[in-house]
Amino acid sequence: VIDDNGKKGNANQAVIDELIKRNALFARGRLKHSYPHSWRSKKPVIFRNTPQWFVYMDKDLGDGTTLRSRALKAIDDTRFVPAAGQNRIRAMIEERPDWVLSRQRAWGVPIAVFADEDGNVLKDEAVNQRIMEAFEKEGADAWFADGAKERFLGNHDASKWHQVMDILDVWFDSGSTHVFTLEDRPDLKWPADVYLEGSDQHRGWFHSSLLESCGTRGRAPYEAVITHGFTMDEEGRKMSKSLGNTVVPQDVIKQSGADILRLWVVTTDYWEDQRLGKNVLQTNIDAYRKLRNTIRWMLGTLAHDDGKDVPVEAMPELERLMLHRLSELDEVVRQGYDAFEFKRITRALLDFMVVELSAFYFDIRKDALYCDGPSSLRRRAAVQVVRHLFECLVK
Repeated sequence: VIDDNGKKGNANQAVIDELIKRNALFARGRLKHSYPHSWRSKKPVIFRNTPQWFVYMDKDLGDGTTLRSRALKAIDDTRFVPAAGQNRIRAMIEERPDWVLSRQRAWGVPIAVFADEDGNVLKDEAVNQRIMEAFEKEGADAWFADGAKERFLGNHDASKWHQVMDILDVWFDSGSTHVFTLEDRPDLKWPADVYLEGSDQHRGWFHSSLLESCGTRGRAPYEAVITHGFTMDEEGRKMSKSLGNTVVPQDVIKQSGADILRLWVVTTDYWEDQRLGKNVLQTNIDAYRKLRNTIRWMLGTLAHDDGKDVPVEAMPELERLMLHRLSELDEVVRQGYDAFEFKRITRALLDFMVVELSAFYFDIRKDALYCDGPSSLRRRAAVQVVRHLFECLVK
């Protein structure tokens, strides 16, 4: 509707007036309701149905399976840490609709196909080969270059084929990373041992990777999926510049060293949201100092190590006890790594070094190390055990 000045007029009022004139208006009033708006222009969004490209979730793939059934089986065959992640992604796959692959954007990875007026896709190996060679040499923008249609179609009648200019959903891009990351590198293997990301990626990267891989390779691209929470401030609030509660890793490293930040990472329960702030970091600084003091004491003791070992069976009972405690710690550490329970590992190491060693074993053996003669069996056995402890702990 254009007004007398050539500008957009009130279309709503014009339509209502016409309905009144024709005695066809049943009711008139105002409703206050929410309505979607463009995040960029802030203008109301107009919905319009347009043809799109889909990946069917329930179409027979030729072997009696569907993409949905393959994905659900792959979920059962995959290890999830924490285990709750399995139920979460399973529920999403069970309920999800067909995957809309196409987007209408000015940039992106093109859906490089030709279709006739009925929507049938051109299936010609020679055409596909020309497209792949061009993409490899020139990148995906070769699809949008002048003359691309005639170049790729070759002997086909260009007037009978429509060049699809839609681009792929970016989640399809992310879901295919396992192919060009793993399959083209001889030092890596497919499938990946682990996919690691935040818990929001059950709907994102984990999800798209699962569907893309199950459709093309029949199984998940990963053996295990680990999800972590997000980092909050000390009070459990989301970090925000406006709140002034952000913690910049570079500042922590500059003030306290990178090891403090590393120690915080491995001592958090990463399955849930983690808290970070001055007091939390101070706890890790205190723990780190205790570890350093323990290692420093061991190094000082090893300065007098002559390398002459004592048979284990000839060692005093206390030394044999500490070797046994070390073997128990080794088992805990191995189990922790297998279960991706890094907090459990770190806690066991801290307790062992601070309690078992510093407060117990070292305190008892100080007299022997400081006062016994160099050839004393008790002193030699203690130095040997300290050396073995040191090597195991630092390696």
